[in-house]
This record gives sequence, structure tokens and C-alpha cells, in this order.
Amino acid sequence: MKRLDEVVVGLDKILRVVAGVASSSRRNPAAKIGDVELDNAERRHSAGLMRVNHVGEVCAQALYDSQAHFAKSEFLKEQFRQAGREEEDHLAWTSERLRELGSRTSLLNPLWYAGSYAIGAIAAKLGDAKSLGFVVETERQVEAHLVAHLTTLPANDLKSRAIVEQMRVDEVTHGANAQALGAASMPAPLRGAMKAMAKVMTTTAYYI
Repeated sequence: MKRLDEVVVGLDKILRVVAGVASSSRRNPAAKIGDVELDNAERRHSAGLMRVNHVGEVCAQALYDSQAHFAKSEFLKEQFRQAGREEEDHLAWTSERLRELGSRTSLLNPLWYAGSYAIGAIAAKLGDAKSLGFVVETERQVEAHLVAHLTTLPANDLKSRAIVEQMRVDEVTHGANAQALGAASMPAPLRGAMKAMAKVMTTTAYYI
């Protein structure tokens, strides 16, 4: 029965993640910022970038869930679960911002989740040090994407900017935590492959 309960809870979480249903434990950093008028092009661009960021958080949930499930030590299992709970704030914030912009989450969220879960499982099977190294490299690349978004978001879209900046700060912290726990460095070819896969995801998610 315990195993069945775990499966049901897991399926419930997957359905909520891919549907964009999430709750945050922290206040939305954009909560106190008033709305401003965005023209159609600005609104579409902000929505595209926030959809990309939301997909990134869908992927993060899948990665941390699978790494927690397949981690070798109970200590790391809990570390991955905690990181996933913190990332859920981002999922909720980006989903809320998309609704405010009159847009939607990615139609391919089930695909993004499934692919990321498989990648996380592979990383975990390589051992805890390599799994942590995967987290470090993932968070480094995510931070780079968020910095790029801050340079292209409409200057007056302060709500989206506040969310992205807080996400950037959190990703740096998660990467540093994984490094401190004994992450192994990732081989250059694998880092390049991760970057190429991220490029496909971000380009597609901007539109779909």
C-alpha cells in the first residue's frame, strides 16, 4: 500500500507540474509591482520568455524528482527533494506571470517532463558525485539563460524582470550547494551536448 501511495502521489505531482498548477512557499517577487502597459510585440516577447522559463522549471521538477528517486544516499535524496520544493516557487511564479500576460504554458510540457526525468535518472545512475555535477552544470546554464533574458525583456516589464532576477539568484545558490556537496566536474563533450539540448528546448518553448 505504501508503494501504491507513492505512485499515486507521484502521478498527481506530474499532472500538476505539466498542467502548470503549482503553489509557492515564498511571496512572488513581482507581487508589489504594478502592471504597466505593454504593446503587442512586447507582450508576446515577454510571454515567450516566461514560457521558456516555465518549461525550465517543469524540467527542473522532473530532474530533481528522478535524481531524488535514484540517488544512492538518503541524505542526497532529501537534498534533491528540498531543491525541487524550492524550484516549485519558480514554477508558480512563471505560471502566474503567463496568465497575467494573457498567454499559456508550453503545449509540450509532458514531453519536456518525460525527457528530463529520463536524463535525471541517467545522471543519478552514474553515481552521486556525477549527479551533483550534472546539477552544477545545469544551474550554470540556466543562470546564463536568465541573464540573457534580463537583457532582452522589455525595459518596462518590471514584473517579469523581478521574477527572473530572483530565479537567477536561486539557481546560483542551488549550483553552489551541489558543488559544496562534492560534485564531480562534467566532461566538456557532455557540457556541450547539454547546451545543444537546452537550445532546442528554449527555441521551441518560446513559440509552442
